[in-house]
Amino acid sequence: MDRASRRPRLTDAVVSRFLGLPPATHGYTTEQVRTPMRDGVHLLGDHLAPDSGASRGTVLIRTPYGRNLPNPVMDGRIFAARGYHVLLQSVRGTFGSEGVFRPMAQEVEDGQDTVAWLREQPWFDGNLATLGASYLAWSQWTLLQDPPPELRTAVLYVGPHDFREAVFGTGAFTLGDFLGWSYQIAHQEDGLAGRLLSMVASKRRLRPAHEGLPLADAAEPVLLGRAPWYREWLDHPDGEDPWWTPYRAGAALAGLDIPVLLIGGWQDLFLDQTMIQYEALRARGVDVALTVGPWTHLQAALQGGGVLSRESVAWLDQHLADGPAARKSPVRAFRTGERAWHEMPAWPPPSEPVTFHLRSDRRLTTTAPDGPEGVAEFRYDPADPTPSVGGRTLTGSTGVKDNRALESRRDVLTFTTDPLPTAVDVSGRPVLELTVTVDNPRADVFVRLCDVDARGHSRNFADQYRRLDAALPAGEPQRLTLTLDPCFHRLLAGHRLRLLIAGGAFPRFDRNPGTDGRGLAASRHTVAVAQSRLTLPVPTAPASTIR
Repeated sequence: MDRASRRPRLTDAVVSRFLGLPPATHGYTTEQVRTPMRDGVHLLGDHLAPDSGASRGTVLIRTPYGRNLPNPVMDGRIFAARGYHVLLQSVRGTFGSEGVFRPMAQEVEDGQDTVAWLREQPWFDGNLATLGASYLAWSQWTLLQDPPPELRTAVLYVGPHDFREAVFGTGAFTLGDFLGWSYQIAHQEDGLAGRLLSMVASKRRLRPAHEGLPLADAAEPVLLGRAPWYREWLDHPDGEDPWWTPYRAGAALAGLDIPVLLIGGWQDLFLDQTMIQYEALRARGVDVALTVGPWTHLQAALQGGGVLSRESVAWLDQHLADGPAARKSPVRAFRTGERAWHEMPAWPPPSEPVTFHLRSDRRLTTTAPDGPEGVAEFRYDPADPTPSVGGRTLTGSTGVKDNRALESRRDVLTFTTDPLPTAVDVSGRPVLELTVTVDNPRADVFVRLCDVDARGHSRNFADQYRRLDAALPAGEPQRLTLTLDPCFHRLLAGHRLRLLIAGGAFPRFDRNPGTDGRGLAASRHTVAVAQSRLTLPVPTAPASTIR
């Protein structure tokens, strides 16, 4: 063990006030520790130890991003300042931990070996919680497949349990996010300048890797051989390939029985997986709570830092230290469009379907057409791919954006309602039944819902991407059922609902070249208007506003 250092209480008092937390109750020391793995590798970590009073339990946080994290939740400071021991550990191959970093696939054994080491520490009282966001949540899910008996609760923010679905779940490769993430990891230990550069990887810097083909070769000049996993991912597009087994931790959802707090964002990359986690655990009767804010992936830890801090402290106080109940309701959700928090007993709230029909004059109406409506067409050209604008992304253009420039393109269709006479709430997952014919079997479909205000700003709140089955013959109608993102959104009176349909969203998803890899070929999409419809889940009762 290395020499311990003491953190001034004044700093934690300032942090607590900023985050809206009750005052800190403890000072603490920080000491570097080295934890042995079964293969002889040692992982470097920081042990944050409260300086007085009986232990309230131990919080385990395992991260690939270094231990000087810019968030007091992720580095454990706020918990040490409230009497919890914290082990903040750098995962294998990162920031002083020995071994080679193989993202996601390495965490099962290392997590179990870390808990085995904790059992031998004199300060460990046998009460354990895990906590963290994104990759830090993934490292928890791998441990939760076989939870140790000491584990009392888990707190998971914006994190996946199935990494393969995150990479290829749409059928297309999630290019922008996972090239950007690989670039960050490849450069994050290049000193301060390299770390800052990795966090703000510019569109210009990564453009050759986005646009070049094949993708793996095009990325080498920016990844510099430091991210071999990127090529491995691209080499295994088949979801049935057993190669992906270490990247899937869904078994945790079938056996976990400890209390779990899930926190997500409506524009988070992993929102769909957060909802799957909640629904699976709730269906089994697990004590699971869900909070969803208006955040993107990165905003959850920044703009959402106060919410994460307050809810995490209250949750650990209840489930690790036998404190008072942390919540009045299992679900807390921020409704976008009106900018208000609500609470409810479960997600989604009871709703009834409201159907909108596509019309040949590019309207959306609740009345069905009484005769032929014809078709609407656009041409997608991979040499000038339809760009991605905002949405549930990690890098690049993220979150809610004005879509007007995108909607003005010739390769985009839009269908829009008249101004709504009353507010319309959408609570759940909209479904688009789309009948489309493509003249090239190698084609994609991107659909999006936008809220158009009185000034014409068109802001996205749900979308979906689908790579079509190239084995189906060209020229034959395909009946697609596209389930869009979970959403909790209010369309205000006077606003309009808009449906956008395109053939790509680049570089969020890799462009479909329209060929088997030799050159580029365009595709014409023909939408059968009368045979397509949009269904929104509209709640049957108002949600309870909490702030």
